[in-house]
Order: sequence, then C-alpha cells, then structure tokens
Amino acid sequence: MNRAVLYWRAASFAVAAGFVGLWQLIADQRLVSPVFLPGPDRAWASLVRGFASGDLLDKLLGTLEHMAYGWFVASIAGIALGAMIGSSRTMRSYVAPSLEFLRPLPVSAVIPVAIAMFGLTQSMALFVIAFGAIWPMLLATIHGFAAVEPRLYEVARSLHMSRLAIIFKIALPSASPDILAGMRLSVTVALILSVVCEILAGLDGLGHWVLLSARAFRSADLFAGVILLGVIGYLTALAMSVVEKRLLKWRSSGH
Repeated sequence: MNRAVLYWRAASFAVAAGFVGLWQLIADQRLVSPVFLPGPDRAWASLVRGFASGDLLDKLLGTLEHMAYGWFVASIAGIALGAMIGSSRTMRSYVAPSLEFLRPLPVSAVIPVAIAMFGLTQSMALFVIAFGAIWPMLLATIHGFAAVEPRLYEVARSLHMSRLAIIFKIALPSASPDILAGMRLSVTVALILSVVCEILAGLDGLGHWVLLSARAFRSADLFAGVILLGVIGYLTALAMSVVEKRLLKWRSSGH
C-alpha cells in the first residue's frame, strides 16, 4: 500500500516536472514572446528576488490574511446556521425558498453592492469573501444534520437531552464528514475571492501584485505571483485533507 502511494506521488511529480520542462522549452525557443511568457527560470528568479526584498512576502501575508478572515467568518456563520436549519424540519421548510434564491446568486453580482455599502475597504473584501465561501459549508452542514439517523434523535429525546446536547453529542459528529468537505471547498473559494477583491479594491495582496505586474508587462513577476497562488491553493487543500483524515479517523477504525 505504501509503495503504491509512493509510486503515484512520484508519477505525479514526474508529470509536473514534464510540464515545467515543456514550459522552459517553449520559452527558450521563443514560440511565445518573452514579454508574455517568461521561462520558469525567470519566474523562479523573480520569486526569489521578491522574497529577498520582502515585497512578495508582504503581498503573500496580505492574501493569507484576507482569505483566513473571510473563511473563518464563513465557517462560524455557515456551521451555526446550518446546524440550526438542518436540525429542524420546520426551519428547513421555511428557509429553503430563501436559500434557493440566494445560493445561485453569483458573487460578482454582490461585489457592486458590497462596494456601495462599504467602499473599497477591507470590510468590503471580508463581506464578499465570507458571502462566497459560506455556501459550501452552509449547504453541507444542512445536508449533514438532515441526514442524521432519525432514531438517534428519538433516543436523545427519550433520554431528555437538551437541544444543545443533541447537536454537539449526536448531530455534529454524524454531520462532521459533510461539514469538513464543505470547509475544504470553501477555503478554495475564499482564496479566489481574496484575489478578486485585491484586484478590484487595490488591497495589499497577491492579486494587486499580479495586476500591477500585468499592467507594467513584468511577465516574470506576474508568473511568480500566479505560482505562489497555486502553491497556497495546493498547501491549503493538503492541510484540509490531513485535518479531515485525522478528525474522521474513527470512521475507518469503525469498519
């Protein structure tokens, strides 16, 4: 089993290395103008130079801050609201039409409203990121709580457990796989919206770095920012997968 995992990881790294090699070949042969496509060597040099000067590190921390704050607000609100809605059939009946109205609403349509309300500020970015990231968690939490075995609720009521006790001791552990899956999706949404808000509002972050680099035709700096965004997305997804496996270890041990 371990050998198979190592084999597939080595194969995935080999494919990635092949793409990087092809990218370098295209850049060296100037099949695309260097103004628009720098080689990976130039992008790496720009990445190192940006961290050495501290400019890129500041942008990285800015994006991480926007993403983390928005995702944290969305997590708290999404799980709390999802728990209340999902654990009550009556509330699901009343709230479902409103959710179906808001859920397909694109975040791009909310951005002008957020700008009108908060201006081009950090608060606007927090609102937009939280609004976009809340839906995977909210819907997953509602589904997880609604899918709890009804007999468990009957046993809890026969034991005269309080509503909070039922939520924390029965419903929440049962719904945790859905909640964690929603959180893993929402962290990616939070990263994307952080970049969008930084571009639109000129907030300090990698989105602003990429925008300024594109306007100045600094293709190496632009690709350095894009690569860094990809690394952030990969590492956050990997971290969420590790957390999910740790917290749901009881599922595998129970089978």
